[in-house]
Amino acid sequence: MEADLDELYTTPPSAFVPRRETLAAAARTAGRADDARRIHAARRPTLAAWAANLLLRSQPEESRQFLELGSALREAYRDLDAAGLKDLSAQRRRVVAALSQQAAQLARDAGQRLSEPVQQDLEATLRAVLADPDAADQWAGGRLVTALTPPSDFQPGTAPAAGKAGRRSSPPAPRPAARASKKDELAERRRARQQQVDQAREAAEAAEQHLREERARQADVDAELQQARERTEQAHQRMAAVEEQMRQAREECGQAESAQEEAEERSRSAADALTRAERQARESAQHLRRLTGGTT
Repeated sequence: MEADLDELYTTPPSAFVPRRETLAAAARTAGRADDARRIHAARRPTLAAWAANLLLRSQPEESRQFLELGSALREAYRDLDAAGLKDLSAQRRRVVAALSQQAAQLARDAGQRLSEPVQQDLEATLRAVLADPDAADQWAGGRLVTALTPPSDFQPGTAPAAGKAGRRSSPPAPRPAARASKKDELAERRRARQQQVDQAREAAEAAEQHLREERARQADVDAELQQARERTEQAHQRMAAVEEQMRQAREECGQAESAQEEAEERSRSAADALTRAERQARESAQHLRRLTGGTT
């Protein structure tokens, strides 16, 4: 049943209901009443949700990397400064745009073109997957029914800014050992934050590189497909020419056979006429010999 549902949610929405009824009927026939009820209760996804499901199922490796990128970005965004946030936001937009284009291509290959509003819903879903762990879990299930809505944006850490805690008495100055310990802790936090930023950047760069490679591979495949189509068209043209030659040859053969039959008929008639003429000549010669007493 799980496999049936996975298949169902990658079926184009226009064919969803007929396919759902077919799968439910097959489950009932097999005696799986509970499975049939669950399949029948499946809701048809929107076009954007279907495209997101199709992307997940068709590109499992890229989808896994995308989910890992989201996790790394969420970790990095907690502590990044404004410059780091701007850098990762730009990478995030590029990855989302590239992946949504790939999903749109998969949809076209399945016979379904995505309109501009649907494409926007798809991109919003992918942004939600990067920003929200709950959205990421929903998409990872591969059975989205509607597009996901991202939060307003990734939010950096929410530690209160200096001067916002009100006018309180200053705490006593820490001892030197405490200050050294605090500096070590701060340095460790900075190292950990920088490591998270580096990992997020590496994940984003790897995802972009993979998408570039996939686009290049898609371009090569499209070129091969175009060449195959051209060869097929040329073969059809040659076959049509050969068929035309065969048609003409059949006509000529028919005409030749008709002419042969007419010639054979004339040959038989001529042979019959020759036989009759020979017989008449012999009879005339015999009659002449009788009349002349055999002296001629």
